[in-house]
Amino acid sequence: MIRHFDSKEILASDSFYRRNLINCLSGYKSLNLIGTQDSKGKTNLAPFSQVFHIGANPPMLGILFRPNTVIRHTLDNILDTGFFTLNHVNSEFYKEAHWASAKWDVSEFESTGIEHEYLNGFFAPFVKSSPVKVACSLLETQTLKVNQTILLIGLIDSIYIEEKGLRKDGSLDLNELDTVTVSGLDEYHVGKKLGRLSYAKADRFPEEI
Repeated sequence: MIRHFDSKEILASDSFYRRNLINCLSGYKSLNLIGTQDSKGKTNLAPFSQVFHIGANPPMLGILFRPNTVIRHTLDNILDTGFFTLNHVNSEFYKEAHWASAKWDVSEFESTGIEHEYLNGFFAPFVKSSPVKVACSLLETQTLKVNQTILLIGLIDSIYIEEKGLRKDGSLDLNELDTVTVSGLDEYHVGKKLGRLSYAKADRFPEEI
């Protein structure tokens, strides 16, 4: 049985119900902890599921931020200093990563017990136990007219990957890295590989590679 929602019903529904429903529609999303620090050296850590590929040459990633109507330390720190890190979450610390979304008066690194580290002089802190760490610098921001959401584009400066998950062709084995994904706002998953397929061509059905 299929449940149908029209636009009027969606908008008329309870705000909590509507938020959960709409947040799940895009399916599984990437999960990253973004590490920053302010100009005085106070560190900050926050989980984000709105991180996506922008381009490979130059290498860029995009992040969506909700409208800046309240204090948002991650965004403020990036705009102030120009630097941030992206860190994959694995199954060993996904609960601590979720906990980092709480409103803390002190650094989330200290509050949640997630250990940080600095690598090769980069300004922003990394998550030490993360299997994939990406150092980024701010390129530009754009405010979307439709709802004032902020699109931030970061340039990838350097990457650190556990070798067990790095394939010879440059792709990542996220199952081997134990990278965690998220659906909605609070449900976490680890991937189960179905298969890797050949480049799609119209004259033949994709094959396992």
